[in-house]
Amino acid sequence: MKFDFSAEYFNPEHTLECGQVFRFTPYKDGYKVFSGDKICFVRSDGIKTTVESDDADYFYNYFDLNRDYSEIVEKAKSYGIPLLSKSAENCKGLRMLNQNREEMIYSFIISQNNNIPRIKGIIEKICAGLGEKKTSVFGEYYAFPSSSRLAGADASFFRSCGAGYRDEYLAETSKAIASDGISKLENLDGVSLKKELLKYKGIGGKVADCVALFGFNKTSAFPVDTWIEKIYREDFKGELRNREKIAEYFVGEFGEYSGYIQQYLFYGKRLNL
Repeated sequence: MKFDFSAEYFNPEHTLECGQVFRFTPYKDGYKVFSGDKICFVRSDGIKTTVESDDADYFYNYFDLNRDYSEIVEKAKSYGIPLLSKSAENCKGLRMLNQNREEMIYSFIISQNNNIPRIKGIIEKICAGLGEKKTSVFGEYYAFPSSSRLAGADASFFRSCGAGYRDEYLAETSKAIASDGISKLENLDGVSLKKELLKYKGIGGKVADCVALFGFNKTSAFPVDTWIEKIYREDFKGELRNREKIAEYFVGEFGEYSGYIQQYLFYGKRLNL
């Protein structure tokens, strides 16, 4: 099955390359995107964006296509902040994904103090080592392993995949999730969710904010990394040094739109807009 969507508010490159997701790869004139055990092919001709998948309904929700982003873009531009206004206008096709939640927890544990190519490589090795091999019209791929499969591996497996010191984090957190599940996280407000996420081995403030935003759609979260610190100092003339305090500052400024604003600022700065 396939469906089309206006490219004005759905740019696959901006959506996938902005740092919120790691399981995708260029393919033909677009991208193959993987989520859990599912796959889709997404491409755009600049007028319409087309998604092809046997799980079309899943990916319609995955790309957040029920949400009107024109309102979000206008809200971002209304603050009158030059970088934000330029980013929101030029990156209006960037959408916040609704990703597999358990996959997000492990992916962002891997992401800390890491770069995107290396993160993608580690995740791919974990999938190849523990995930189910799948076949699709877009080729073979490996599903992201279940928490029970991850929990059956020890730290040495994760180390062999390149996880480094994160090996123990992945081993311990997968065992905790395999034992208790994550249903307790599903209906929490943003503050309570972050508090619970911080209880997992290997999850600090920034990773918790990433998981809350990119996995649980808590758009009041504002992850702060080196890029956001740079933006805070250069574009907001801020003087705070503590990342948690910087995150609190941005949430105070942007409220429920914080997560969207974070993505526009982060990606716009990286594109040197």
